[in-house]
Amino acid sequence: MNSVLALIVANIACFLLQSFIPYSHAYFGLNRLFFDGLFLWQPFTSMFMHGGLTHLAMNMVVLFQFGTLLERTIGGRSFLALYLLGGILTSLLSFFFLYTLELNHVLVGASGAISVLIGWIARHDPYSRKGLVVALLLISFAPLLLGMNIAWYAHLFGFGVGWFWRRQ
Repeated sequence: MNSVLALIVANIACFLLQSFIPYSHAYFGLNRLFFDGLFLWQPFTSMFMHGGLTHLAMNMVVLFQFGTLLERTIGGRSFLALYLLGGILTSLLSFFFLYTLELNHVLVGASGAISVLIGWIARHDPYSRKGLVVALLLISFAPLLLGMNIAWYAHLFGFGVGWFWRRQ
């Protein structure tokens, strides 16, 4: 199984498991308990938690779309490093952003890590750059206009992490 499909299966499995674990978002989503030093895994596990079936489905479609393209281009190991390490860094940047604003949110979802992929592609493919920036802005801010609560800052941080990621 390739890396993208493995990530999609892991996300679906975690989504199914979270319905069996009471307070799963408190344990595995990134929140203030991270600072207590008890749940140091949260920057990693939060990428596999989702707020609902629609959230999961949308993220997995975009992961499949961009992930398969990127994995073919840079290889499975480099792709996984970009996605997982970039996703962890994005989670931490997003969380510290919220912390400085004194907001007590729980961060969940794969979109920050997916935005890392989009940022990497935009940096290295000048022909797709403008369209990817427009797409990122649309997926980050259009839902806010519809009253949806999304982590737009995670999309922007992820894009930046991907943009500045050293090419392998």
